[in-house]
Amino acid sequence: MSEEGASPTAAEALQQWRAAERSAAVARRGRVAAEVAAAAAADAAEAALATAAAAKTALEAMALAETSAAKTATAAKAVAMSTVADVGDAESETAMADVEEAQAKQRYRQAVDRAKGGS
Repeated sequence: MSEEGASPTAAEALQQWRAAERSAAVARRGRVAAEVAAAAAADAAEAALATAAAAKTALEAMALAETSAAKTATAAKAVAMSTVADVGDAESETAMADVEEAQAKQRYRQAVDRAKGGS
């Protein structure tokens, strides 16, 4: 190297220039990497907010579905109970109709017997 305070030689100046170029290239790559990382972090934050909003919406939908299912179950139970009562009523009406039919049949036979002069 040249003496202190003296101008560098062409070889020394070239060597310094190349070292400065390498430092600048490393710095540029670092800046680009930092910019990419910052953009990725912003995208990740945006995605996290969207995921949180979707989760909240899903939770609200689940609560509505649960309420709807409970109402449906209550309605189905009421229909089932009403149907069971209707079956019981129908069975009672059928039994009473069978009794009335048997009594009418008995009265008819008695009337026929009386008409024949039997009793």
